[in-house]
Amino acid sequence: MMQIVVNILLSFLLFILISQSFSMIYCPVRFFHIAHAVTLTFSAYFTYLFSVQLKFPITISIPLAIICATTVGMLSEITLYKPLRKRNASPMILMITSLGLYTVLQNVISMLWGDDTKSVRTGEVKVGNEFLGAYITDIQIITIVVCLVLFVSCVFFMRYNRIGRNIRAVASNPELSNIVGIPSDRVILWAFGIGSALMAVAGILIAFDTDMQPTMGFSWLLYGVVAMIIGGVGSNWGLVGGALLLATAQHLSAYYIGSQWMDAVAYIILILFLIAKPLGFSGKRLKKIEI
Repeated sequence: MMQIVVNILLSFLLFILISQSFSMIYCPVRFFHIAHAVTLTFSAYFTYLFSVQLKFPITISIPLAIICATTVGMLSEITLYKPLRKRNASPMILMITSLGLYTVLQNVISMLWGDDTKSVRTGEVKVGNEFLGAYITDIQIITIVVCLVLFVSCVFFMRYNRIGRNIRAVASNPELSNIVGIPSDRVILWAFGIGSALMAVAGILIAFDTDMQPTMGFSWLLYGVVAMIIGGVGSNWGLVGGALLLATAQHLSAYYIGSQWMDAVAYIILILFLIAKPLGFSGKRLKKIEI
């Protein structure tokens, strides 16, 4: 049972990081940036490119991978979403554009690296560290620490940093923000950069733990979006509750029913919340949400 607790903790913190990265972008732009999933995938494959194929040291490969994946996310805003917003495109059009971008970029990854599973772990496989009867690997310990640090850092950043406060202002009212001198387009670009960087970190941590495939990003994005919705959009503590509920339900269902039920459980929880508690844990009204 202790192993289940460790697995729940690991998934819970990854869900928080991914959901936080998605929320960082979603709140100011108000559409589902589905191509955010490929940012996670690109970060893993860029790490593979630099560390395995080009033989760069891992201390150089990881920052380069984060920079490259973040650049992909920011370019999507500069080249696609911003011009569409200037033409008053609806959130539905932006979401369809994002879906098309995701499909194209995922196929680019398949063309460059193939569809088979790749690994960035070059050393021998080691037995995890034993803790109260459970086993946890070094990379899982690193994942837990990094996710906790990034979550707390983002909470303080959004509350006390000028850029973070500007992102919250644009998320609340972009028109009024422009009137008072906050450039919404620049703030949205900052949101894409920070959100993409957080997603890139999550992708690298996942790749070191469970290897990588071109389709890996979408399922992780799904979990992050579900955690955000059931927790309540814009609520950090609601996000914690949503991520914990989702991680617990998934791993308990995998233990008692079967691992093939993990995705189904995520959808079931989402549907139940949309019917019974559509505002999520936070109870905030989501008047401006567009899917």
